[in-house]
Amino acid sequence: MTPARFAYARPATLEAALAILAAQGEDAAPLAGGQSLMPMLALRVARPALLLDLNRIAGLDAITLENEVLRIGALARHAAVLTHPLVAAEAPLLALALHHVAHPAIRNRGTLGGSLALADPAAELPACMLALDATIVLACTFGVRRVKASTFFTGIYATVRRADELLVAVEIPRAPGWTPWFAEVSRRHGDYAMAGLAMMRSRAALRLAFFGVEAAPRRLPTVEAALLAGTVALPDGLLDPLDSPEAPAAYRLHLARRLLARAAAEDAAHAAA
Repeated sequence: MTPARFAYARPATLEAALAILAAQGEDAAPLAGGQSLMPMLALRVARPALLLDLNRIAGLDAITLENEVLRIGALARHAAVLTHPLVAAEAPLLALALHHVAHPAIRNRGTLGGSLALADPAAELPACMLALDATIVLACTFGVRRVKASTFFTGIYATVRRADELLVAVEIPRAPGWTPWFAEVSRRHGDYAMAGLAMMRSRAALRLAFFGVEAAPRRLPTVEAALLAGTVALPDGLLDPLDSPEAPAAYRLHLARRLLARAAAEDAAHAAA
C-alpha cells in the first residue's frame, strides 16, 4: 500500500517545530528516525494530516554530561548511543540493550526519542529508562516539562506526552557503584522480545523492569525487595501478561520468571567473585 496524502514540514529550529505542533495538535506526526512511523504510514495505520520532520533541528542528537546528569537528545541514533563513550561510562545498561535492538541498518536510523515516544511494549529502551531512574524531557511552546520514566509509559503505544509536546531528551543521573544486567528472549536476534528484563543493582538498592511481558514497563517494588533479600519471587497475579498466538500469556509469564531467576543467579555469582 501507499500512504494517504499528507502535508510535510521540515522546520530548522525547535521553536518552529513546537509552533507547528501547537497549531496542528494530534493532526501532526513527528518524524525522527521513521523506522516505525514509515511502515505505519505505508499500511495506513497512521494517517496524519501533517508529517513533521525533525531531522534538520540542530542539537537534538547531542550526548552530554553536566552536573552529574547524562543527557541524551531525542534524535540521537541508536548506533550513536551504542558506541558513545559517555554512555559506556555512565549508562552501560543502554549499550547492553541496544545490541538487541533490530539490526545495524535500523540502528543507524532509529532514534532514542522515537523509541520512547512510540512506547512499544516489546521495546528495550523504555524498560531501561525505568531501571536507570531516567527523566523524560518534554517541550512545548509554553516551556519544558520533566516526567519520571516510571510514570511516562501508560500502556500499549501510550504515554503521558501531550499532542503539543515533543520528547526532546532523556536525563539519566550518574550511578557510580551500580551494576547493569540485561537479557531478553526473542525468536531471532533483532526481533521484538517476547520477554525481557532490564536491571540496575547496587549494594543497597535494586531497580528492575520487564518488557515484552505487560502493556507497559513498570517497577515492581516487592520483587526488587525480595531479590535484595536473596529471594527470587514473582507471585501469581503480580504481572498481567500480554497474550498473542506467538507468545501466550502463560509463556510470557514463564519467561519472566526464568529471566528473574537468571538475573538473581548471575548477580549472586558476581557478588561472590
